[in-house]
Amino acid sequence: MDDIEHDTLTTPKRAGDRVLNLYKNLCETPRERLERLRREKPEYAHEVLSYAGRLDPMAEGVLLALVGSANTNRAAYLDMSKEYVLDVLFGFSTDTYDILGRVMETGDATRITKGVIEKSLNEFRGTRSQEYPPYSSKTVDGKSLFDWARSSMLSSITIPSKTVTVYDIELTSVYKLSEKTLLNYIEKSVGGVQGDFRQDEILQTWARTLRKDGGRDFPCATIKFSCSSGVYARSIAHGMGQDLGVPALALHILRTKVGEYTVEKSLK
Repeated sequence: MDDIEHDTLTTPKRAGDRVLNLYKNLCETPRERLERLRREKPEYAHEVLSYAGRLDPMAEGVLLALVGSANTNRAAYLDMSKEYVLDVLFGFSTDTYDILGRVMETGDATRITKGVIEKSLNEFRGTRSQEYPPYSSKTVDGKSLFDWARSSMLSSITIPSKTVTVYDIELTSVYKLSEKTLLNYIEKSVGGVQGDFRQDEILQTWARTLRKDGGRDFPCATIKFSCSSGVYARSIAHGMGQDLGVPALALHILRTKVGEYTVEKSLK
């Protein structure tokens, strides 16, 4: 159990609280990660478990599992700051703001350069209002935005926003991804997700958009940022596309830190 980091460092901390620093794999849902914990660590089989801070199937990294009485202090764990490494793909947008979504728009991304990206990042640094993604668990009138979107009823509601803060954000690399490599990655990642996430439909839209024998290359950027609770990494990717006038989405998301819990000490 030495590879599990407990809440011994900072607030919130109360007698009886126990927190596990888990690594959620790509394609897993948080619930599936908790179920895997119960299978792999029988001592948690009958514990009350929940997670603090959802990670989407197309994101991996630190996921805090609250054990037993720690669940009564849930709000404090949800409010912890976070750090991410985000890979942004330019030239495409989807309705989920990541690759697990229906392709909505394509565009010419040839003018995307390091300088253009760095300038855009300034728009996201600091405190601002961020609209919740249409495909998210935020509830409106008793129903999640995800459900409103799936039933094509988003136009009948006002999507709420939240005030969030990005403390620091920086570009670490710019690279090109070949069409074949991109399609293979999407097929493997989307195909690996269990449950009903419209996988068949989504893979069909990507297959119509990309070719296995295609010769195009698409610009991507790797970005590191630290932020308050409530920031959606995929919304930053989508927002960069809006700012630059080029469709963009989250290709990959790695959460490296929640509060003082780091990815290096996560239980795989």
